Amino acid sequence: MNELFPALRTASSRTALRFQDRALTYGQLAASAGTLAARIGAERRVAVWATPTMETSVAVVAALLAGIPAVPVNPKIGESELAHIVSDSAPTLVLAEPDAELPGPLAALPRIDVDPYEGTESGATAEGSEPGTATGAAGGAAGGAVELPPEPGAEAPAVIVYTSGTTGRPKGVVIPRRAIASTLDALGEAWQWTADDVLVHGLPLFHVHGLILGILGPLRRGGTVHHLGRFSTEGVARELAGVGTMLFGVPTMYHRLAAEAGDNPALAKALGGARLLVSGSAALPLTDHQKITAATGARVVERYGMTETLMNTAVRADDTAAPGTVGVPLPGVHARLVEESGTVIEESDGETVGEIQVRGPNLFVEYLNRPDATAEAFDGGWFRTGDMATRDAGGRYRIVGRKATDLIKSGGYKIGAGEIENSLLEHPGVAEAAVTGEPDEDLGERIVAWIVPDTDENGGAAPTAQELIDHVAAQLAPHKRPRIVHFLDALPRNDMGKILKRGLHA
Repeated sequence: MNELFPALRTASSRTALRFQDRALTYGQLAASAGTLAARIGAERRVAVWATPTMETSVAVVAALLAGIPAVPVNPKIGESELAHIVSDSAPTLVLAEPDAELPGPLAALPRIDVDPYEGTESGATAEGSEPGTATGAAGGAAGGAVELPPEPGAEAPAVIVYTSGTTGRPKGVVIPRRAIASTLDALGEAWQWTADDVLVHGLPLFHVHGLILGILGPLRRGGTVHHLGRFSTEGVARELAGVGTMLFGVPTMYHRLAAEAGDNPALAKALGGARLLVSGSAALPLTDHQKITAATGARVVERYGMTETLMNTAVRADDTAAPGTVGVPLPGVHARLVEESGTVIEESDGETVGEIQVRGPNLFVEYLNRPDATAEAFDGGWFRTGDMATRDAGGRYRIVGRKATDLIKSGGYKIGAGEIENSLLEHPGVAEAAVTGEPDEDLGERIVAWIVPDTDENGGAAPTAQELIDHVAAQLAPHKRPRIVHFLDALPRNDMGKILKRGLHA
């Protein structure tokens, strides 16, 4: 495998990272991360206090240069979960911002405070710099290319990202360097992603989407990332109206953009001028797709991946298919649909539902310290994703939900929760919707809808339960209608905006 970040060796004056009024050129990043890599030395693993900052980005790049696995830690993590992650991953060092107050288990570790400009010729900020360059030092080390450590092997662990722990204690997913390289190169081909692109995002940096795709992706391409620090529609409009060419976000972000774009010409123009708008981490409702396209003329493309697999499929930049799919398998990735019996589904009819299984260079190595869970996750070399989908004649996959929470078996039918959620969201009186199943003596499972009403769009009145039941029955089919409707003030969500369906029944 070639090195992860070839652009770091050029010591160029192109901007690599920008966080608000601070930026680093490739030369500065190479010098800073290279200096920190030398300080890290030969540690076993390093924890990174993963705030959405320049310091986190430099820390992870430094660990990768040093060939030491990095364990990103969510700064909003709970005490019990943090204790488990530190005990399980056993880091010997923690990297953090100088002023960060670290909680218990991390505070007990040896610590290095990260200075993004250490080792560079200038600590100047980049406020007011021209697109593609950063003010301050034009490079890193004086006069040309930077000496960096040799590239570790392709199978060497790069990062250990912990799962959300929805079905037990979080598991440490050991992601090798070849998985990062293969995923980012495959997305580069699918999205025509080049060094000329400037990626805008405001995602957290403790997971695959924000860190690996959003920070390491531009660095592998030799391009630029502008991180908003914290997502805002104003920040998106400003950056995309400037030099930004791509936007990465999650559905909750695009929902806010969709809600504002129709009444905000500046935002609509900025979104419409982007080369690529990408949504991931959960399905984007069709209503938000439609609102954004109506207001901006642009479309949002989706991709599909997991912590264990990085990216599996993506809607290609040149695919003009209707929204709602997550596209075709990426180059090098093999995907299949499998029945509960283990039979491989050959049909590509857009209707037959099966579990997605994948294999390819994008896959993780193992669950840390969990050989039992690792073995259970595979079926003859194919990773069992637990995600249910259909596949159309063009080979595009459409996710219908998680096997454990979103596949509802009612009256002899297999019903995907996502289809019903999209139907409910088309009703003007629905702001948010989630659909689950619960045991039913007659049907096996009955469909339950959880609704946050939108009275502003519905003439000041919340819809009735029967109104929503009839709406779904008319839009889809009678057997897909909810049997019970609950009204809530808000749906429980995690840091990525994913709805926590187990929390609904609790």
